[in-house]
Parts: sequence; structure tokens; C-alpha cells
Amino acid sequence: MNDLLYLTHRIPYPPNKGDKIRSYHLLRGMAERWNVHLGTFIDDPDDWQYVPMLTELCCETKFVGLSPAMAKARALRGLISNTSLTMPYYKSDVMKRWVSEIAAKKDLQFVVAYSSSMAQYVTPSVAGDARTVVDFCDIDSDKWRQYSKKSTGLKRWIYGREANKLCLEETDIANRLDASVLISDDETSIFCEQMGVPREKVHTVRNGVDTAYFDPQIPQENPFSDDCKSIVFVGAMDYWPNIDAVSWFAKEIFPGVLARDPSAVFYIVGSNPGHDVKNLQDMPGVVVTGKVADVRPYLRFAQCVVAPLRVARGVQNKVLEAMAMARPIVATTMALEGISFSPDSGIRVCDSVQNWIDEVCGVLAEWTPDSSVPGARRHVTENFSWAASGQALAKVITGI
Repeated sequence: MNDLLYLTHRIPYPPNKGDKIRSYHLLRGMAERWNVHLGTFIDDPDDWQYVPMLTELCCETKFVGLSPAMAKARALRGLISNTSLTMPYYKSDVMKRWVSEIAAKKDLQFVVAYSSSMAQYVTPSVAGDARTVVDFCDIDSDKWRQYSKKSTGLKRWIYGREANKLCLEETDIANRLDASVLISDDETSIFCEQMGVPREKVHTVRNGVDTAYFDPQIPQENPFSDDCKSIVFVGAMDYWPNIDAVSWFAKEIFPGVLARDPSAVFYIVGSNPGHDVKNLQDMPGVVVTGKVADVRPYLRFAQCVVAPLRVARGVQNKVLEAMAMARPIVATTMALEGISFSPDSGIRVCDSVQNWIDEVCGVLAEWTPDSSVPGARRHVTENFSWAASGQALAKVITGI
């Protein structure tokens, strides 16, 4: 089999958050077709336990520890060097040497960088004659632009600067490498328009969902009490768009829901909640679970799943997983970007506070113990398969 170098900014396992879900499933598809040499960072000490699993999957691996505190300090060099903060955050001499060694001793046919931050390692000497691909997933520079618009003072300036610098770097990467990948047709169109990159060099590889794992027929224990009406948000709680989403819902929307239905409880399910999120449970009816062993019971028994995202790019795995579990969903327009859905998918779209209150209360009022949305599961099963995504990526990698 041919040799492929795969570079990711975070260890692609376990698949428990957005970027790791995508990088893991795409890695599995690549490992079926090629000898994969994986270079990745580990920024959570708990993730070192998963090294053996990936070592078995790949031909050769390199895991480099990344201290978030030191990386943030290193990122500040970007202010001096006139680059983005993202690139120095993931800059590592150890990783650079390993990548160079792999390129020197292996006849690489393909090099795939997951995210713009890892494309800095795909230099001409590393690439050689290999076909080079970057999986941008979504447009990070635009995400920083959204952060800037919702911030004030120094943060607004820093985020705006990052958006501009990263946009230039994304453009350079897309022009320098052979092919770029985005997560949805919307992202692909916006990227080509904003970056001025030839359309033939940019491709869409959609996200998928593991419907065998996220299956409502698998027996689960109900984590909720019988007397509550459960409203659930699932997501990594150290991610700013998720923090903004649950804060907005808890402060602006949920009090209106609670006034109409005192049995409603808002569950915030996800790892690494900071003080801003933990403090939300001081509000009536709000529960912050922190990290849970398995999110599926929280989805399986949720009477309403919410995705109140006001900052987003790409495709939201949290929405796909809730659909796979056949749950009714209330979401913002932004949270549904890149997810086409049929009328029987049980998704209610709203953006204003009053709309949100009405829709969530409507879902709760209609709930019965047998409530299910089979159309939602059917839609993701037919349209969001990781196998199909793996095949699409393989075509981009090989240039077919």
C-alpha cells in the first residue's frame, strides 16, 4: 500500500468532540486504503491512554504533548512576528523534526493536514512529489470574525486581527497545496468566494454520524427524574460558541420556558465547563453535568434537544447525533448550516427569544413517553454516512 502522512492538531481519539469525531472517522477510512503515518498533538493528559489504540490503527505514529498554557504564551509571538496567533500555538520543533524524518525515509504519495494549523508542516521539502491536501473543516478565520463582532474592547481587536491574519494564511495554504477540503457545500462556496481560490481546487467532504453507536434502540438508563421535562444541550463546554449558546439560552430563553412549565429542567451536558458555565446552575432549573461517561442516555431520554448557537461554522455534530437518536430539536438557523433536513425531521428553526420560548414549550407540551422522530434518524442514515465521507475524501486525496 502507498504511504500517507496525516497531521492533526489534536489526537483523533476518542471521538467525543467535533474535531476529534471527524478526524477519527476519516482516519479509519484512510487506514483501510493506505499505510498511515500519524503525527498529532495531545493537549489533554487524559488522552495519553488512547495512544495504543491509534498505534494499532496506523503504520507509524508520533504523539507530541502540548501544554495549553505554554502554547498560549507561544501564540503571543504572533503579535510580534505579524502572523496569526493560531500558527505559533501549534508550532513545535519536535513535530517538525519528525515530519521531516518521515518524509526523508518514506516515499510519501499523499500528505493530509487536518486544519490550517497543521499545514505549516507541509513544506515543499516535506511534500516532495506527494499530493497534498488540507482539511480546513470549516472557515476558522470567519469564526474569529464572528467572535470579534460579539466582543468588545481588547478582545474585539485581538479576534478581528486573528480573523484577518488567518484569512491570509488560509488563502496561502489553499493556493500552495494541491487540494482543500471543507465540511459543506456552503462552506466551500464561501471559501472560494472569500479567498479567491479556484473552485476546482476546493472540495466538500461532509461530516457523518455513527448511527450504529447513536441508536435509540440500544438500552440506556434514564438519567432524568420522572417529574422533570428535560431540555438538553450536548457539547464541549470549553468551546466559546457552546459557552455563548448555553449562556444565552439559560439567561434569555429558559426563564420564559420555566414560567410556562415549572417542571422544565435545562441540562448542560459536556466536559470542561468553566466558571461562566458552572455559575449558570445557580439559576432555577439549570443543571450542569460536566463530563459524562456516555452522552447517549441524555440524548435518548431528552424531551427536547436544543442547539441555540449564535456563532457557528460548518456542520454541527451535536445536531446530527440528536437526529440519529430520533429526538425533536430546536435550533438556530446558524446551528443548521450545512444540514439539509426533510419536513419529517422534527427540527424547529428559530432565532428570536420569543420564538424559542414558544417552540421549546411546544415540543414539551407534545411529548409522550413514546415520542420519537424516526424521520430524523432516517435522514442522517441516508445522507450523513462516514463511509460515504471516507470515499469522498479518498477521491480528493488521489485526485480522481
